[in-house]
Amino acid sequence: MISQVFILSSKGDHLIYKDFRGGAGNDIVSIFYEKVTALTGDQPPVVMNHKDIYFVHIRQGGLYWVATTTAGSSPFTITEFLNRLAALVKDYCGSLSEKSVQMNFALIYELLDEIVDYGYIQTTSSDVLKNFIQTEAVTSRPFSLFDLSNVGLFGAETQQSKVAPSSAATRPIQSSREQGGKSEIFVDVIERMTVVIGSNGLLMKADVEGEIRVKCYMPSCSEMRIGLNEEFSIGKSQLRGYGAAVRVDECSFHQAVRLDEFDSHRILRLCPSQGEQTVMQYQLSDDLPSALPFRLFPTIERDNGGSLSQELSSPDQSAELKPQSRAVVWKIARFAGGTQLSALFKLEVPSLSSASMLEVGPVGLSFELPKITATGLQIRFLRLSPIQPGPSQRWVRYVTHSDSYTIRI
Repeated sequence: MISQVFILSSKGDHLIYKDFRGGAGNDIVSIFYEKVTALTGDQPPVVMNHKDIYFVHIRQGGLYWVATTTAGSSPFTITEFLNRLAALVKDYCGSLSEKSVQMNFALIYELLDEIVDYGYIQTTSSDVLKNFIQTEAVTSRPFSLFDLSNVGLFGAETQQSKVAPSSAATRPIQSSREQGGKSEIFVDVIERMTVVIGSNGLLMKADVEGEIRVKCYMPSCSEMRIGLNEEFSIGKSQLRGYGAAVRVDECSFHQAVRLDEFDSHRILRLCPSQGEQTVMQYQLSDDLPSALPFRLFPTIERDNGGSLSQELSSPDQSAELKPQSRAVVWKIARFAGGTQLSALFKLEVPSLSSASMLEVGPVGLSFELPKITATGLQIRFLRLSPIQPGPSQRWVRYVTHSDSYTIRI
């Protein structure tokens, strides 16, 4: 049973507050923020308590999503509810940010009224909620498919001449009513890499976690069929097809996915709901089919002469010294494949000793690569049935980014 639900900005500003039971005081929000900011470390505990009140919270979109409850309630259930609430707000508002929540507070209160009744969760299904939610989302700028000024994730395999902008899938699911019933569906293959490279340059760890997300803007779609690589295999016991093997160690599917054609033809079948859902998750450890996307060779030397300076190999790079985190941040806007860049930094360190030289490092790398997957997983085809009346767009996009990419010195 949930007593209150509230959403706070990273600075503690009250964006949304809903009291379902009326049992807590008005200072409950301030108490939570004082407790969460007083903790050390980047990851405060999900569950905290104050007297007989328990706070369950998550962080998404730079916001605190908080629910309060009393003893006897399942924290796992409330955590899952908060994750689902954040997903619903993203679906209905188009994006998760402080600005989008402020602009759509009436819509979010309407969602809370429908999904929770006197503290008891009723439904978090977008298919059910679409029959009751009437408030239209407010967006900061109108969506246009032809706005290609901010290209991030990439477009469909069958339409290489057309590219979907990265903002294309961040509009509200109810916006189709404003656009004359225009239908679109996005399938994103997203992979996160965790890599550790030793000081000798040898690869110590290389893990990939991936997922296939579907975001549907179609008012009606009875079935969608997603074809994966015919060579896609799970585990090392069986290799499939005649091409290069595409293998993962583990794989799980959304409960709505039908797998009757998966073993024979590697086809996922489902009836997508409006909004976003993760239809498949997978993992691969220490056996990447291709080379790492980046290699970094850091060296450190002691220089008795000179002063604070930097030398960058191209003008589109930038660097910044951050004394609070004791780090130098080197930023590269774009990095073409097959190229090499370099940087030289000179720092003044008082009382430098041989022991303090050993404390330098490691080096962390953050990146995002469009149009590529580390595992080689590809979408072979995307088919909808029945055939949608009127114009419709289907987009398949790939992106690989770093989760933790560490090089030891």
